[in-house]
Formats: sequence, structure tokens, C-alpha cells
Amino acid sequence: MTPSEFQTLTGATPDQIADLETFIERLAEANAVMNLIGPDTLPDVWSRHIWDSAQLLERAPDAATWADLGAGAGFPGVVLAILMKGRPDAHVWLIDSLGKRCRFLQAVVDELGLPATVINGRAEDQTLKVDVVTARAVAPMEKLLGYAQPYLQRGAQGLFLKGEKAEAELIEARKVWHFESDLSVSRSDPRGRIVSVRSLRRVHSR
Repeated sequence: MTPSEFQTLTGATPDQIADLETFIERLAEANAVMNLIGPDTLPDVWSRHIWDSAQLLERAPDAATWADLGAGAGFPGVVLAILMKGRPDAHVWLIDSLGKRCRFLQAVVDELGLPATVINGRAEDQTLKVDVVTARAVAPMEKLLGYAQPYLQRGAQGLFLKGEKAEAELIEARKVWHFESDLSVSRSDPRGRIVSVRSLRRVHSR
């Protein structure tokens, strides 16, 4: 995928494309010294990472506030912040427990002037109230739902980017959690899945 193809798919503005290109440059520089994404995925970054992240906006077009758990390389959180930049109500919280990843994220947020806050801490310890909680390549669903529980209990919708094992992960997660979910095919890769989750509680909770 090229930037122009991405622009056609998403309606991104020239300024947003420029911000995304700067983000990709910073990601490539940082990836040379720390493991943010697989180096072999960089040549296909627009499809594999940017479009994969951006498609979430179609699932929740009215959502203004997002929490990205295990934000790491900035997918999907930085991409969402770039595409919502300029919306007066938009804000993305980028949450990661590793300091060096947070320093990378903060540098990108500062350079691009993004509507985002970087939090160096554990996802499950935060007290944020957001419209959507999201994550990509963080943990199997059973564990990921534990991280997301506080956000979901405060009314957030869960939108999680998963791979081809999503169905099996949901079966395992239901041994621990009661929840409502929808599964849809990723637009960036037919093997990928988007898991939408609501009304989460532990199986044995009273």
C-alpha cells in the first residue's frame, strides 16, 4: 500500500499523511536500536501497521477518547491521534509499562503536536474514563481483558486488533470472563480480526 492508496481509503488529509510519514521515519530510526516492530514489516508499514490501526475509526466514528494499552510502537494509538488531530474533543492515552517505549512515544507526540498523553505505567492501574479501550499485539484475550476491565467497567467499548487465533482466544477467555463480543474480519489482512467487547465481568464474581 502507498500513502496515496491509504489516503483514498481513509480520506486522510495531506497534513495527516505528512504526520504519518514523519511517524514512520521516527519509528524506523527507533527500531534500529530497540525492538518496536518486526524489521521485516517496515517495507509494508502502510498496510501492515498504519491501515490496520486506522480502520478502528470506522468501528467507532463518534468516539473521541481512546486508551491504547501496551501502546509500544504507537499502533494503533499514535495513528488514531494523528487522524483525530484537530478534533476539539479528541484525546488518546498511550499507556505502556516500559520507559524506553514511553520516551519514544513522547518524542513523537511532542514533535507532531498530537492530542495524546503518554502514561508510563500498568494499564490496569489507571483510572481513566474513555469511549474506547484498544490494544494490538499485547496479550491473549484472557489476559488482555484483565488489563481492559477497569475501562470497560467505566463504560468503554473494547476494540482489539487480533490475529487469526482470535476465535480460539475468545473460547479460552470465556472460561474466566463473561462478556458480549463481536468478531469481524480485518480490512487490512483477511487473516486478522477485530474483537469488539462490552459488559465484562469475571465468571465467579458476585
